[in-house]
Amino acid sequence: MIESGHDYVRGALARGHEALWWKCAGLDEAELRRPRTATGTNLLGLVKHVALIEGGYFGAVLGRDWPTPEELITEADWDVDPQADWYARADESAASILDLSHRVAEFVDAAFEELEPDAPGEVPWWPPERRSVTFEEIALHVLVDLTRHVGHADILREDIDGAVGLRASNTNIPDDVDWDAYREKLEHLAEGAERT
Repeated sequence: MIESGHDYVRGALARGHEALWWKCAGLDEAELRRPRTATGTNLLGLVKHVALIEGGYFGAVLGRDWPTPEELITEADWDVDPQADWYARADESAASILDLSHRVAEFVDAAFEELEPDAPGEVPWWPPERRSVTFEEIALHVLVDLTRHVGHADILREDIDGAVGLRASNTNIPDDVDWDAYREKLEHLAEGAERT
């Protein structure tokens, strides 16, 4: 049976959340917090960012109340620290951020039971001409954002311990590749491009 677009997006969001959590599995607090790029991107920050953004989009934007609004980032928080949603503060543990992420994922999933695809919403921080939205538009917007950040997490995790792939049950990565030889091949191709 072919899924409806609504059901497909719902499932894709769930798979994206699971992939993001998998990228954090088995790592200690410091590994999850450590900045891995020049702009400070870190695994726990990705999880927090996704949770807080989804809490807002699937909450107030669609006229739904997040049960504990004090957990979400406010405009005042961003005024003080524009990166407030991209890292765990000293008083936030990895367990607490992952717990928030799981609860937000349940909140997101519940929206698919509660709302029709054409249910109206409003995004106050978008330009006036784009503020009026539907649930379907928000779900697709968030899915695109989530998959982007899962890709970031995949690269960060590979850099930590070599763990890669789509999900635990199906990495979608060939098992029989000599990765050192493959990287050497790519280096030679890059060197050849430099000479041309």
